[in-house]
Amino acid sequence: MGKETLHLLRLQNHDIYEQLLLEEALLRATDQNWCIINHGSPPRIVMGISGKIEKLIDYDKMTSSPIPLIKRYSGGGTVIVDSDTLFVSFIFQKEIHSFPCYPEPILRWSEEFYQEALNIPNFHLRENDYVIGEKKCGGNAQYIKKNRFVHHTTFLWDFKQSYMDYLLHPEKTPKYRDGRSHESFLCRMNDFLPSEQSFFEAIQKTLGLRYNVQEASINDVSLHLGGNHRTTTCQIII
Repeated sequence: MGKETLHLLRLQNHDIYEQLLLEEALLRATDQNWCIINHGSPPRIVMGISGKIEKLIDYDKMTSSPIPLIKRYSGGGTVIVDSDTLFVSFIFQKEIHSFPCYPEPILRWSEEFYQEALNIPNFHLRENDYVIGEKKCGGNAQYIKKNRFVHHTTFLWDFKQSYMDYLLHPEKTPKYRDGRSHESFLCRMNDFLPSEQSFFEAIQKTLGLRYNVQEASINDVSLHLGGNHRTTTCQIII
């Protein structure tokens, strides 16, 4: 039996807002399987679909030195991204995998994929996060519909503490965080891999072992924007 076809879109410093709009179009307007990888974005704060601004964002900091705020179409927590963030998004038809299409099995599949691809000792899934040892290196969000699902991740190649200060300590946090500040809870992937390029090369190599990978251009994908599909990704003005 042949490999399933996976379309690969590679982006560089693409605004995460535009990326999320692309993802939502591909999710809702196509039945193709996709992987989107993107290295860096202008600084943005991205909230899950049900996020509450007053509980997640430092209002005084946002009003004195604003950063664009986005609400994405998927669930999950709030992240702040910039030029040092690495993004990997999977959009799949449910039928091409053997695991049940529920959050936990999808997370377990993704954990195994990244363990194989990155080969970082002590990289594993902890609750809903990717961690190295006891520190978070990547945050996940998902969207599951009748025939399709999205699993997308922001990996911290590096981060600026001044940006992390925009985020309040949320009411609901992973148990393993154990009250730690952002600085003591997070780790940088540049301490474990030689370059951003090596990260993406490892992802692409592992994709090639599992799927029939066909590269796509931004022009190919942009054709799906502006259709009649529902769009819930939006920018928020505060």
